[in-house]
Formats: sequence, structure tokens, C-alpha cells
Amino acid sequence: MKKKFDYHKLFSLTTFTFVIVFLYIPILLLIIYSFNDSKIVSGWKGFTFKYYIQLFRNDEILTAFRNTIMIGVLSTLVSTFLGVLSALALENKRFKGAQFFKGLYFVPLIMPDILMGVSLALLFSFMKLKMGMWTVLAAHITFCVSYTIIVIQSRLDGFDYHLEEAAMDLGANKWQIFTKIKFPLMIPGIVAAALLAFTLSIDDFIITFFTSGRGFTTLPVYVESAIRRGTITTINALSTIMIGFTLIIVIASKRIRKYIISV
Repeated sequence: MKKKFDYHKLFSLTTFTFVIVFLYIPILLLIIYSFNDSKIVSGWKGFTFKYYIQLFRNDEILTAFRNTIMIGVLSTLVSTFLGVLSALALENKRFKGAQFFKGLYFVPLIMPDILMGVSLALLFSFMKLKMGMWTVLAAHITFCVSYTIIVIQSRLDGFDYHLEEAAMDLGANKWQIFTKIKFPLMIPGIVAAALLAFTLSIDDFIITFFTSGRGFTTLPVYVESAIRRGTITTINALSTIMIGFTLIIVIASKRIRKYIISV
């Protein structure tokens, strides 16, 4: 019997291929042209590492990188800690205003970044705060904490509360139940929330642009200003390094989550 041709499978494969090509061809071109011995990207002039050498000799880029990592780490730690506390509070059935606050933490997710950046800049200006590291850190915590709450709470939604009842029957107190049962089961969600917060922080441009002021620059802000100045070749090299850094984080996070789940 003649086999029927599966048009649905062909359509799915074609769509998948198109999406992959559309997503990764620009990244591949960026990596290739980061080694291009030309000040413009109109053509290939030869292979070189000079833009990578210039990159590591550029004090502005190194300072922007340090600032980005510092803000990313600090905002991740604070927003994840607040996310854990908030998620635990919102799961309390005695908390009558839980539904109201659940709606509130969705607001930063649907609010346009430019609106959030302008509103935070106005707030800091009204409070007469000097724009710099602390205002950027506060802004990053503000939009990261909503994501951490959602991720951690989704982990708690699948929690089996019969485990708590069984532990209480065996004589465990609330602290022992939290440290020995609930918190270990929350760890994969906490790790996922922290990684998401760190990724959002180091990638943010619009909110950082409005709240950084003069004298404090992160990598996304520096990249935007460098492109406007026309130094795109160094930025290609910087972007390639950031892609590699991101891949390392993704691989490390998968291994960490796999280890935590197996334990």
C-alpha cells in the first residue's frame, strides 16, 4: 500500500527551519564580521583579532562591563530574596488581600519599558536623588522582582501540602517543615527565578538609560552610544563575547538545575 505524504509534518519542519534561520543567521553574521579587518561592514577585508585586542584595552568598556555585572548580581540577589518572601506570603490562605497583590505584581510585566523608565526617573527626581548606581539598582530590582515572584509562585502552585501534614503528624514544627521539605522543593524555582532576573538585568537598556544619569554606564547603554558614534566593529566583538558569556550561563544553569533536581 502506498504511503500517504504527510503535509502537516512538512509544513512544521519548514516553519521550524525558517524560524531557526531567521533567529540565528544574524547572530552568525555578527560573529563572523567581528573578525572582519574593516571599519565598515559593507564587505569582507580580511581576518583579524585587532578589534578584540582594542576591546580589552578600552577602559570605558571594562568599566561598563563591571557595572553591568555588579548591578546584575545585586539586583538578582535582592529581587530573588524579595520574590521568595512575597511568594510565601501570597500562598497564605489567611491573607485576604492576596488576589489584589497578585494583580499588582503583573503590572511591571505589561507596562512598556519606556513608561516605567520615565516614571522611575520622575520619582527619583521628585525625591531629589542623584542618578547613578543606586537609582539603577533600585530600578532593576523594581522590574525583576515581579518575574521572580511569578516563577517562584508557579513552583509553589505544584507543592503537595500533604507532605506538610505528614511531617506535622510525625512531630515536625513549622521551621523544620520549611527547611527540610518546602525550601528544598522550592530551590529549582528559586534558581530559575535568579537566572531570569540576572538575564533581564544585564540585558536592560531603556529603564537603565532613564535612571543612570551621567557617570554611570552599563554595557547596553554603552553599546547604543557607540553605535551612534559609528564604532560598530568593536561592538561586534563585544557582542560576540556577550553571546559566549550568555551560552556559558545557560549551560551552567542547566547543569545546576539538573544537579539540584537529582539531589
